[in-house]
Amino acid sequence: MTQTILGSGGAIGIPLARELKKYTSEIRLISRNPQKVNPADELYRLDLNNFAGISEAIKGSEVVYLTIGLEYRLKVWQEVWPPLMKAVIRACKEHQAKLVFFDNVYMYAKSAIPFMTEESPLQPPSRKGVVRKEILDMIMNEVERNELIALVARAADFYGPENRNSALAEMVAMNLLKGKKAQVFGHPDKIHTYTYTPDAARATALLGNTPDAFNQVWHLPTTREKTTGRQWIEFFEQELNLKPGIQQVPSWLLYVLGLFIPVMKEFPEMMYQYDQDYIFDSSKFEKQFGYMVTSPADGVKAMVENLRLEMAEIAIK
Repeated sequence: MTQTILGSGGAIGIPLARELKKYTSEIRLISRNPQKVNPADELYRLDLNNFAGISEAIKGSEVVYLTIGLEYRLKVWQEVWPPLMKAVIRACKEHQAKLVFFDNVYMYAKSAIPFMTEESPLQPPSRKGVVRKEILDMIMNEVERNELIALVARAADFYGPENRNSALAEMVAMNLLKGKKAQVFGHPDKIHTYTYTPDAARATALLGNTPDAFNQVWHLPTTREKTTGRQWIEFFEQELNLKPGIQQVPSWLLYVLGLFIPVMKEFPEMMYQYDQDYIFDSSKFEKQFGYMVTSPADGVKAMVENLRLEMAEIAIK
């Protein structure tokens, strides 16, 4: 039976397609402009704003992975996420497909951020978090009614190769490569754990192919090293042999930048995640599967190597 990725072209969808090859030769990639990851991949072109087309797109699927990343704007999230999730759930129920939802931590209470587990309280302090809790509730309500078989694969902020949109990529790696200071939200000496995207993809594929893993929430494997924002920057500096310094980005500066760069207006409400320690615990997954998590130093090394390759290819063109 086919395993299908909705939103197949992103930082999780691409490595997930590679990992699914270990479990099936029938992989369907669905996005606005799908590209093959494995030679035998089936491509299905669909704008996921076309909610009515989702049922036909996943027809014949045994497992559906929802990994789409919508534009980082509150208005888009409020308008698109709820009807999109309703359409995906309806389609999965119609075709008796299992659903794997790749989730984030926005629905957790502010008090949970210093040490997040699957049991942390759900009380989102941001408007984006309210949207994330709404769509999570849609899934879990169907699960509780035995109408849907689903699992939630949750990651912290993530980084890794082929992920140019992460804070570590844009604010640290690319700034350093341009000779600028590395930037950090909040206080640079607060702990901030990040999930490495190849670890997240490998674990998501494993969960989707483990029957007993369904109808639960899982934190994807994430480093246990208590690494601060400053230490993350130092890993990049070591790999790049650069040390131009650190610029702290306070909330007030985001408001100012938002006058010129609209997306910056979206960040101030999320600053609570950066002005305190941010520790994401994945011990449930690690104990269940005996998983070895990639260290920050090794993850940064792979990320920098990939960025250098990308830049070399651009230079050649």
